Amino acid sequence: MLKLLLASVLLSASLLAGEISVAVAANLSDAVESLKTEFAKTNPNTKVNTILGASGKFTTQIKSGAPFDIFLSADMKFPESLYEDGIAVTKPVVYASGALAMVSTKGLDLSKGIAVIADPKVEKVAIANPKTAPYGTASMEAFKNANILDKVEPKLVQGDSIGQALQFSLTAADVGFVNASAFYSDKMKEYKKGVQWVDVDPKLYKPIAQGIVLLKQAEKNAEAKAFYDFVLSAKAKAIFKNYGYVVNE
Repeated sequence: MLKLLLASVLLSASLLAGEISVAVAANLSDAVESLKTEFAKTNPNTKVNTILGASGKFTTQIKSGAPFDIFLSADMKFPESLYEDGIAVTKPVVYASGALAMVSTKGLDLSKGIAVIADPKVEKVAIANPKTAPYGTASMEAFKNANILDKVEPKLVQGDSIGQALQFSLTAADVGFVNASAFYSDKMKEYKKGVQWVDVDPKLYKPIAQGIVLLKQAEKNAEAKAFYDFVLSAKAKAIFKNYGYVVNE
């Protein structure tokens, strides 16, 4: 009898359990793990599978039929495109705004600001691909507004995503432009603000408003809707703030 009862409980649990697939902009690599941990406290039977990448590439994949339930983009442009095409069933909403940071492990004097990359001694400048990654777009905008684009463009080394740009920034490049949120994770605490990295003057680029949409394949998926709602909740906003993002209270 006990075995039958146990089997029944396990069967019920398996029926309640489900998986959702979430396309996540690479700048959220650390924050999304904290989001999943917090979400699991109230939704222990839902497995949240997250795939990291560049927002532009995800948009192309989703339009080609990639089976994602939710899209956490690094900007609003791409989810708005999906909504206009009827592929997203919720209007894009800003969940947080990101900031651009300049980082160097080569001992550069970052107190000089963005102008330091125009120095002839700086040979390689890492950014994310501006065609597919919003932080790359913001970097190019900052160069242009600082009147140094012509001097910097020949030095650019592009990563496919902001994650790859960060890798280049910390290894092969003299300096890189990445998401400031990267330096709020425990694994990046060795890089000190004001020494190895600084915020880029926010006046040089438009705010990086990051948007979320629920996609058509998840229109009737209660678990996907639960995670979507959680990302916009007060608990999630607190997590985003802890990773250096700006959120609307």
